[in-house]
Amino acid sequence: MVAPLDDLDRRLISLLRANGRESVVRLSERLGVTRTTVNKRIERLVDSGVIAGFSVRLHDVASDSAVRAITLVAVEGHDARDAIRQLRGIPQIAALHTTNGRWDLVAELSCESLGDLDGALAAIRSTAGVRDSETSILLSSAVA
Repeated sequence: MVAPLDDLDRRLISLLRANGRESVVRLSERLGVTRTTVNKRIERLVDSGVIAGFSVRLHDVASDSAVRAITLVAVEGHDARDAIRQLRGIPQIAALHTTNGRWDLVAELSCESLGDLDGALAAIRSTAGVRDSETSILLSSAVA
């Protein structure tokens, strides 16, 4: 079970999100605690699963895909399993999430061009069981 996060944990996570390569010395200075405290906090956050790993964030210009979008999908009936199976076969769908409310699914799209996005949207709209969809192109990332 994950222990509740305190203010120091949240501030540490925020700094690591901004720069996962920040030195422990610099983190301890910015947080006003010892290096040992920072090391122990990071170790505890990793061991408990709060921090699942460290990765590289690419600048929008350097990302693999020229066009990213979010598509909200409404499915006919109460069972989205068949639509999900079919949507998984669309290569531009980088992630697919179930959700609540008006929309049943949220698809994260990663496309090489606007033409590629148009093709992906056509494939989504023609999927059996898809009743409606709405797409927003992602222009930039404010928080990653």
